[in-house]
Amino acid sequence: MKNLKLYRKALVIVDMINGFVREGNMHDYRIARTIPRQLELIKEYQEIEGLILFVKDAHTKDSTEVAQLGEHALIGTSEQEVIEELRDYEKADHTLSILKNSTSFMEAPKMREVLRKATNLREVDIVGCCTDICVCNGAIGMANYFDQQNRPLTIRVHQDAVATYNEEKRKNYVDAAYLLMERQGIQLVKKI
Repeated sequence: MKNLKLYRKALVIVDMINGFVREGNMHDYRIARTIPRQLELIKEYQEIEGLILFVKDAHTKDSTEVAQLGEHALIGTSEQEVIEELRDYEKADHTLSILKNSTSFMEAPKMREVLRKATNLREVDIVGCCTDICVCNGAIGMANYFDQQNRPLTIRVHQDAVATYNEEKRKNYVDAAYLLMERQGIQLVKKI
């Protein structure tokens, strides 16, 4: 693992995998509308040599989440791979991939290890999907983790770079997620 003490900023890209954007039970092609803004942020982070974390759902058929939400992002399938538009960036310098078997990226052991070692981290930008599930649960979990450690951290969720499946039918959940994140001190931002 890289010397994580060097990083003051991190970009967390949540579940921009085929299983949510291109194929499978939980995909929604409209999530792709967030890709251009995500690419802008990735390029900004590359310029400053910031840390980029690709978080990817990774389940087995007997995963609890699969039982709850249906089969998706099974390990070893194309659903579990980062979408083509972002794939090359996953292998770039200053980038790590983190597999998760939960609706919160903060429950992934590798994420906890990264954050524990990134002692100079002061800002985190979060993009990806799904706004009302994995983005919300992860962002709030991250805020709680840093509060517990008494480590000051600014967390921003980019509203123009997050989406969820069936968003028009899930608007109440998305609105509630934004309200909960904002209440936790997470900044909700959009490019002007």
